[in-house]
Amino acid sequence: MTPTTIPARRALWIALAFSLGVLGLIVAGNPALAHFQVFSVKTNALDYIWRLTEPTALTRMVVWFSYMTHQLTSWGLIWYAQRSKPIYTTTLHPFNLAAMGVNGVFMFWHWVQTQWTYDGLAQDVSILTSQGAVILMLVVVLAMETHRRGLFFGKQIGFRREFVAFLRRYHGYLFSWALVYTFWYHPMVSTPGHLVGFLYMSFLLIQSSLFYTRLHINRWWTFGLEVMVLPHGVIVAVMNGNDLWPMFLIGFFALVVATQMFGLPITNRARWAIVGMFVAMNLVMYTWWQRPLRALPRDLLAIPAIEYVSIFVLYALFLLGLGGIAVYHRLFVRPDRAGTAVKVDDAQTPPPG
Repeated sequence: MTPTTIPARRALWIALAFSLGVLGLIVAGNPALAHFQVFSVKTNALDYIWRLTEPTALTRMVVWFSYMTHQLTSWGLIWYAQRSKPIYTTTLHPFNLAAMGVNGVFMFWHWVQTQWTYDGLAQDVSILTSQGAVILMLVVVLAMETHRRGLFFGKQIGFRREFVAFLRRYHGYLFSWALVYTFWYHPMVSTPGHLVGFLYMSFLLIQSSLFYTRLHINRWWTFGLEVMVLPHGVIVAVMNGNDLWPMFLIGFFALVVATQMFGLPITNRARWAIVGMFVAMNLVMYTWWQRPLRALPRDLLAIPAIEYVSIFVLYALFLLGLGGIAVYHRLFVRPDRAGTAVKVDDAQTPPPG
């Protein structure tokens, strides 16, 4: 497939400007949502109050149809792009233009849908599914990058190359689901947490539209997308009025120090400067801010522990899958005389003689 002459960087700036425009629409349209009857008080930590108290078949149908259409279209574009076997370029491919157009249309349509029927997918599914989708995406990014930047302080982990290759080949489908699902989970309301969240989702949708361009694998751009979860997590925690925001601040910063900064083309002096910022932030938090020291283990280790443990669980599942395939081939598949795999049940009895 012949690439277009449109530079990917120019398209990125246009898409970023469009995302800010959508953010402006969310703010401008928020007063018009006042007539919807939504939950006003949380009954538990997992309760999501930005949903209708009396949903209807129409409100459910509209958002689920919108999500499924967005999702299937995105998957279809990824499938088409992979079948085209393109090379990485500095300009857009036709499917990049299509992906940006699709995501732009659905971003605007989600705003219209919120103004019309309000509800997101949150009416029918738990907040844990949305949070889990984003966590899984971040974990897969860490796993995919292990052969380039290591996992702990630049040190390589002995993951099989087939594992990383599998993730690199199919991560687009997983990331598309995580992004599109989370995007449609929330209505477009203008709380600080929602605004930062939709801005973050917009940036990630832009990234998902730039596949097979050099910008898609630009280290500074991808690093920025990874660490943007830090301010989002902090703002949402503050908005929820709990005491967990330092855990998101320190925990996600610890991931930068332990793993993510080793993927950047920077000097050791710059890395030590980042470590110094991390240490200074902790000193300020537990001295001047007077946060109890007993909270330090949770603040420092909870987020990294979840992500690092999840990587090894993911790897174990991959090895289990490989083992299952090997057992299946050993029990039910044998090579014929030409060396072609044939199912045992379908194998023909060889002729006599």
